[in-house]
Amino acid sequence: MIDVLVLDVNETLTDLESLRDGFVAAGLPAHSLDTWFAATLRDGFALTAAGAYADFRVVGGDVLASQLAAAGIDPTEETINGVLSGFTRLTLHPDVEPGLRRLHESGVRIITLTNGSAAMSERVFTEGGIMPLLEHRLDVAAPQRWKPHPDAYRYAADVCGVPVGRMALAAVHPWDIDGAQRAGLQGIYIDRRSTPYPKAFLTPDIVAEDFLALADSLQAKAK
Repeated sequence: MIDVLVLDVNETLTDLESLRDGFVAAGLPAHSLDTWFAATLRDGFALTAAGAYADFRVVGGDVLASQLAAAGIDPTEETINGVLSGFTRLTLHPDVEPGLRRLHESGVRIITLTNGSAAMSERVFTEGGIMPLLEHRLDVAAPQRWKPHPDAYRYAADVCGVPVGRMALAAVHPWDIDGAQRAGLQGIYIDRRSTPYPKAFLTPDIVAEDFLALADSLQAKAK
C-alpha cells in the first residue's frame, strides 16, 4: 500500500523542451540543454558525495557559465538569468493533471520533492491545475543532500509523518528511483519513452507509461 506518492519534478512532471529556446537565444546550440542538465546533476551529486551542498541555481549557473565561456560568449549574470528563468515558464506533460487528479481522488497523498527550487515550480503547478492536489512541495535545501542521497527521501517522510515504506517515489529518472528504493521507499518508473531500465539499478516496483496508467495500476491493485 502507498500512503504518500512522492513526485520528482524536472522532466517527470514538467516538459523541459521549451528551455532550448533560452539556450539558443543565448547563442548556444539547442542540444546544450541536455549537456547542461546532465552536468548540473553530476556536480550536485558530486557535492553531496563529498558531504557538501550548493543549491540548484548556483550549480546550474556555474555549469551554464562554463558552457557560455567555452562558446566564446560572455557569461553575464543577465544571460544566465535569462536562460534559467525559463524554468518558471515550463508546462506540465499532458498526462500529469488528469493522472494526479485521479490519484488524489482515490485518497493518495501527493507531494513533490525536487533537487531544484520548490518555489520555481509554483507558477507551473498553478497554471497546470495541480497545485490543489499537492500536500507539500519540498526541495533538498532543508536536508542539504541532493537526491539520490537517502537523507533527501527521509526528510520527505519526516515532513509527511509516515514510515518510508509507506511512500513511493515516481520519476522518469532511474537514478532517483533506485535511490528512493535503497532508502526504503517503493519505486515507480514513469516510462513515457519506452526506455530500457538500467540493469545496475534495483528493479522498480511499478512501471507505468504515464500518470494515467499509474492511476489505473494502483486502482487495480487496491481492488
